[in-house]
Order: sequence, then C-alpha cells, then structure tokens
Amino acid sequence: MTRRRLLDRPGARSYIAACVALTACRGHFAPLVPEPLAPVAPDSIAAWTAPNGPSRRVALRFKWTYRDDQRSGGGRGTLRFAPPDSMRIDWASALNIKSGAAVVIGDSLRWADPKEDYPSSISQAIQLVWTALGIVRPPDSGVATFGMRDSTGAVWRYIRDRDTVAFRLTGAPRTLQGEWRRGSKVMARSRTQLAAGGLPQGTRVDVPERSARFEITFVAVDSTAQFVPALWRSRR
Repeated sequence: MTRRRLLDRPGARSYIAACVALTACRGHFAPLVPEPLAPVAPDSIAAWTAPNGPSRRVALRFKWTYRDDQRSGGGRGTLRFAPPDSMRIDWASALNIKSGAAVVIGDSLRWADPKEDYPSSISQAIQLVWTALGIVRPPDSGVATFGMRDSTGAVWRYIRDRDTVAFRLTGAPRTLQGEWRRGSKVMARSRTQLAAGGLPQGTRVDVPERSARFEITFVAVDSTAQFVPALWRSRR
C-alpha cells in the first residue's frame, strides 16, 4: 500500500510552489499536438484565443487538492487577476496550518512568501501556470510559433531551443490544454474548462514522473474586488 504524507503540515510546499517546482520533472505522455504545424504569426494565435481571460479585474475563490507518490492534501485560496498580465495567488491548507502568497507579472515570479518554498522563475513553467488558469500568454521574442485552426478549434506551439510549449483549444465546452516538453520528455500538462467570458471553471495539472496531480475548482467570482497598490508588493 502506498503511504502519503499530508500536505497540511509545517514543512509542506504550497500548491503553486509545487506546481512550478514539479515542472522540472520528466515523464512520458503522448504529444498533445502530434501533427506537424506550419509557421504562424503570433497575431493569428491571439485572434484564435479571444476572448483570452477576464477583461477586467476579478477575484476568484477556489478549492484545491494535490497528490503525488508521497503526499496529498488540499485547501482553499484566492486568485486576483489584473489584465493583461498580473496575478496574485493567496492559498491556505486545511485548518490554515500553512499558507502563503505569490505575485506573477508576465512570465516572471516577482515575489513569494514563504520565499524558500519557491524555485527560481522558469518562464516555461510560468507560461503553463497561466495556461492552467485559462489564459494564453504571448510568446517571448526569439520564440518560433507554429499552429493551425479548423472547425474543431486551434492548436499551436511555442519553440525555443529544447523547450516546446504546446496548446490545444476546443469548444463545447470550451477547453484549453497546455503541455511543456523539454526534448521528448513531458515536464507538465494542464487541462482547463472555461466558462463564458474566458473565466476558468476547473483546472487539472499533471506531472507524470511523480504521478503528481493538482485539481483546482473555482467556486466564486468577485468582479467588484478592490486591488490596492500594496497588494502587488508584499503579502502583508
């Protein structure tokens, strides 16, 4: 019988820290986008993905669960999103035994508390975090873009050196999937179901090597939330 430690203990990482850290792992999945794709302009991808996330500031309340080969647990949190490129995530484990917060702007992790829980920012991992929330970030300069669109949806890739971030967007229900590969190895894969207006309803992130899975369910939307400037500078 596999025995797991509970996440809601003093030494456990946050789910978002674990999500970014675990994307350094490797695994084996069939490609999300297996077919060859022709070069495509980033502007075309932007048109395919519209609407792309909330169009105004919004706070999303969520519940989360996590498991891997060694531990499991869950809790609650709040995601604050300020278009076009800023988000803050506050989280707590069950019974508030552990909690934390982080701010991501664009493809950079600007700060995190507790800091020791988080690795250095990895742009491909942050890209996948955005995708897991139903938002497609534009590619950095120097990234090659490939894709196609048909009656069922759109698929596209960002490629730089050995790293490939692939996407699949389909409708009925509108679903956004993302995958980061380094060479032929899957680092992580996400699947997000979207509601009207591009808001995420539920998200799953899998990291195959450690049999790790995050599942996030968004339970409430606050479109009147006020974001004071200090919110982006520190946890308190």
